[in-house]
Amino acid sequence: MKKNKIFFWVATTIIILWEGAMPLSALIFSPEQVTIGTRPLGYPDYFAYALIVCKILGVLAISYPKVSAKLKEWAYAGLTFNLIFAFISHACVDQNIGFMLMPLLVLGILAVSYRFNPKIRCNDVPE
Repeated sequence: MKKNKIFFWVATTIIILWEGAMPLSALIFSPEQVTIGTRPLGYPDYFAYALIVCKILGVLAISYPKVSAKLKEWAYAGLTFNLIFAFISHACVDQNIGFMLMPLLVLGILAVSYRFNPKIRCNDVPE
């Protein structure tokens, strides 16, 4: 039981930092850097801002314990699609192996968070 919470919160904390805190800090502290990752892939500038908003909302949904299970599922799905399409974009456009593997690594960490989420949710129900 305690092991499940540790796995969940370590994986979820990494996702919070990578998918939530880093994009938000770029938006706040260096807005000129926001489109550095999307512009070379051919996406319009507004797409980067939409991604940041969606990532932050997704991270909030998976990390806040009182969010409904259905909303958490949607948040996990949205973050998963984001990471899969990031891999595909890098594979098709710049073919940089480092840029291609990073979304897959983060996707693996997201999968750990997803896997352990139901286990900690059922342990939080009072008997």
